[in-house]
Amino acid sequence: MSTSRQHLTVTSPPTYQYYANGQWLDAAGGRTFEDVEPYSGRLFARVAACGREEARRTIAAASAAFPAWAATPPAERARLFFAAADIVRRRRQEIAELLARETGSTILFASFQQDLVIQTLEQAAGWVYLPRGEVLQTNIAGSHSISVRRPLGVIASFTPWNGASILSWRAALSPLVAGNTVVIKPSELAPVSAGLILAEVAHEAGFPPGVINVMTHAPGEASVFADEVFENGAVRCINLIGGVGTARILAERAGRALKRTVLELGGYNPMIVLDDTDIDYAVNTAIFGAFFHQGQICLNTRKIIVQTSLYQEFLSKFIARAKTLPAGDPQDPKTIIGPLISEAAVAQVHHRVQEARAQGATLHLGGTYEGQVYAPTILTDVPYAATMSNEETFGPVVIVQSAASDDEAIEIANRVNYGLTSSINDEIHAPMGGVRDSGWGRTGPGSIADFTDLVWINVRSTPRQYPF
Repeated sequence: MSTSRQHLTVTSPPTYQYYANGQWLDAAGGRTFEDVEPYSGRLFARVAACGREEARRTIAAASAAFPAWAATPPAERARLFFAAADIVRRRRQEIAELLARETGSTILFASFQQDLVIQTLEQAAGWVYLPRGEVLQTNIAGSHSISVRRPLGVIASFTPWNGASILSWRAALSPLVAGNTVVIKPSELAPVSAGLILAEVAHEAGFPPGVINVMTHAPGEASVFADEVFENGAVRCINLIGGVGTARILAERAGRALKRTVLELGGYNPMIVLDDTDIDYAVNTAIFGAFFHQGQICLNTRKIIVQTSLYQEFLSKFIARAKTLPAGDPQDPKTIIGPLISEAAVAQVHHRVQEARAQGATLHLGGTYEGQVYAPTILTDVPYAATMSNEETFGPVVIVQSAASDDEAIEIANRVNYGLTSSINDEIHAPMGGVRDSGWGRTGPGSIADFTDLVWINVRSTPRQYPF
């Protein structure tokens, strides 16, 4: 156990501890698990494999820190957010390179994430001054009626491996702005990028011990943390950025425990191309929407619906443009298509492509892979019975479909159960979030409502007359 994170001093991969109460700590018995680079297959790091006792410790640290943090003046919170932004700015290239190695994110996307983190931290510094209540009208003479938002307590945030930098900070910042403390459980596929780097930055910035805590676990052992989260009364809210399957399990357990949930889930994100569009611009938009981070972001476009009169021209240009996308090593600045996160991810994507083809789909490009790098893949004539017509497929795979009219295009777009985006840009201050199978809750300053209780306070200056 130590108060500063220890790296191995030799050239072998580093060992990362977990972070609780302002300290870097070993898991019981020194247990670790191996974190492997998706492109090279090399060992990236060894990471603390925590159990139930470590989960209790991180939650207890967050609970103990909550009263003081909730009472911290907004100026001090803002100072800490600005300090964290300065550290990320200084470490921008280093963190981007770690992200590329651990998650397969291209250097382009990894660097873009660091810029988003900096912007989000600096915007969050302003959110601390937003009003947290209002004066209410009252029909009772001599009454002063107000509503006030108060922080909940400990927030358990589950952070994903895709978009690991920005999404880990997004999962932490709204709760922190509202006056809560957080325990972050990063994905076992990216524990460093999705949590431990955040802890390093927070520690250096000077966040008080226990305000931010990060607990890591070995593959297949997430239930250890989840069990403690649902049974520990100090945890008031579960904040998940992840998949629909995981969300259903967590929401069911949260319902039994009467704990609040905020869920940012997957999306299908159709793009509609109508006959009055600039077709070259539409192709460029579709290329970015479908293939950034090799299709592994909840905002990626999964289906492009093109009005019939433009369909053949669009499809031809879209295929030609997709053929030019460089694929391979995510650390090469020229690379646009890096590796998928795991062999299991490659297997699932390929299975869905093969399933669609077996059901009558036409493959125009791709459908192959080398190592964990899946080629940009374009399909048409995909039947609605195919899994990829209805479910989010996390890979560089997109369906192109024609529509005879505006109304038919909208009807096609609405056939899925997701509701996250449809060719709408995501901005930090915007109320980003989903409906239906894409979850509930919002990002940005409006998300403070998700992590607070609304309290009504009524004060009377004169006695009230009662009927008996």
